[in-house]
Amino acid sequence: MNQQEIDQRIYDLYDEYCHGFIDRREFFRRAGALTIAGVSGLAMAQALLPRYAEAQTISFTDKRIKAVYVDYPSPGGTSGNMRGYLVQPAGEGPFPAVLVIHENRGLNPYIEDVARRAAVEGFLALAPDGLSPVGGYPGNDDDGRTLQRSLDQTKLKQDMVNSARYLKSHAASNGKLGATGFCWGGGTTNFLAVTLGADLQAAAPFYGAAAKSEDVARIRAPLLIHMAEDDPRINAMWPDFEAALKASGTHYQAHVYPGTKHGFHNNSTPRYNEAAADLAWKRTIAFFKQHLA
Repeated sequence: MNQQEIDQRIYDLYDEYCHGFIDRREFFRRAGALTIAGVSGLAMAQALLPRYAEAQTISFTDKRIKAVYVDYPSPGGTSGNMRGYLVQPAGEGPFPAVLVIHENRGLNPYIEDVARRAAVEGFLALAPDGLSPVGGYPGNDDDGRTLQRSLDQTKLKQDMVNSARYLKSHAASNGKLGATGFCWGGGTTNFLAVTLGADLQAAAPFYGAAAKSEDVARIRAPLLIHMAEDDPRINAMWPDFEAALKASGTHYQAHVYPGTKHGFHNNSTPRYNEAAADLAWKRTIAFFKQHLA
């Protein structure tokens, strides 16, 4: 079932489900009460669930990269320790570094694939698992979402700050750091831009919550901001965010992708928009090459 065959009401329910406002059972219950043009809303809801194996674009064993899981200290975080998926290009470094931040469900296969995509483009990529202090991504998004919501959010964000600093100082890094992230990770990318200041050289958030207006003046990194056209919750934050960016003189570019929904870069569900995702990723890679090389 493709994107156009799924009713907007099902997408709206899925957005509530993805962001933890309703659980899986309630998502299916409400969707199942709908029938659109003779098609069950439950079938549409089931079509929106991620299919990670089918979505993989870069193999774990691709000869162009070297991938390992790494453990590192995280003082002030959830447990004091963190684990992440570190992927570097084959060959000699050092390499420009990019932190890849997951959504609100831990380090799932889609985010690992994004880290591999970044490495293929020449970057040392680290995808931290915010759930690692409580056992790691549990193998499904529902449990991952519940776990992530249960964490102390201040400590979880500190784990991301520590992950960024670990990556920047890694022996294979050239010392220049970029960050990108999706949904919760997009908002956290904006948070890192505020928190790290001059220690971050570039940030490319995808449909993430805006930084607080009063904090925007602390941003030193240029921003490449990606937004979906149909994303009311995130887009409602944009006017104040843009006003603060202009007032502070922060260098930024913002792109709204026509015909897209929140999550359009994630190729494991029908919200994926191939043309927009490809364009946004090409822009992101060019942006990082400009500022991190």
